[in-house]
Amino acid sequence: MRIALGVEYDGRPYLGWQSQPVGATVQHSLQQALSRIADAPVSVVAAGRTDAGVHALEQVVHFDSTVQRPLSAWVRGVNSELPDSIAVRWAHVVPDEFHARFSAQARSYRYLLINRSVRSAVHAGRAGWFHLPLDIVAMQEAAQYLLGEHDFSAFRAAECQAKSPVKCMNSIDIRRIGETLVFDFSANAFLHHMVRNLVGCLVYVGKGKHPPSWIAEILAGRERRLAAPTFAPDGLYLRSIQYDAKWGLPQIQESGWRIED
Repeated sequence: MRIALGVEYDGRPYLGWQSQPVGATVQHSLQQALSRIADAPVSVVAAGRTDAGVHALEQVVHFDSTVQRPLSAWVRGVNSELPDSIAVRWAHVVPDEFHARFSAQARSYRYLLINRSVRSAVHAGRAGWFHLPLDIVAMQEAAQYLLGEHDFSAFRAAECQAKSPVKCMNSIDIRRIGETLVFDFSANAFLHHMVRNLVGCLVYVGKGKHPPSWIAEILAGRERRLAAPTFAPDGLYLRSIQYDAKWGLPQIQESGWRIED
């Protein structure tokens, strides 16, 4: 039987999603909890990897199990075995041809950025911070150059293992809520560090270092060294994974948590 799970986590205590020999990853913790409920080793496949310190509002994974358990066991039972920083939100039986990664049609990320002169203590690790005033209109204009299908090599980490740097950016929304800027990105897929590198370049535009058209120049140049430094992981959230309705996966409503003044 193949089971899909929706998983939420706070990335601060972990070295990222992907299992490592030293442990201390989200995948390692989730597999341990699932294995206890299944009374057998369980390995999960995720829709996408997240880096150290990056959070998820809804990561989607799948695993195969030969044991019969009620769906509540894969949610409440697994949650009882997980640390407070990880929670399974839903479980759903899927056909064997479903694949958390390859069946995904699009992925959405959110970046939360505190924009005020002094850093936040309450939101440390949960939002990025920039001390100078940012021009949101200029950043919105710059974001338009990123829409559509492009080679995003200029926003790709050196260690990125993606086969192709060509991705399709479906939408970018930038808005201000009090002292916080909210960046929402949706694409068919993302490169390693791509969102954090995009945010860094948009901040350069917002603070007046470059005009909005600079983003188009960086995109066309395909040179990572010409773009802005990678922004901190603190404010980055894997927001959701989009799948075809035929899989019948639950539609999760966001918790409503957001940073406001």
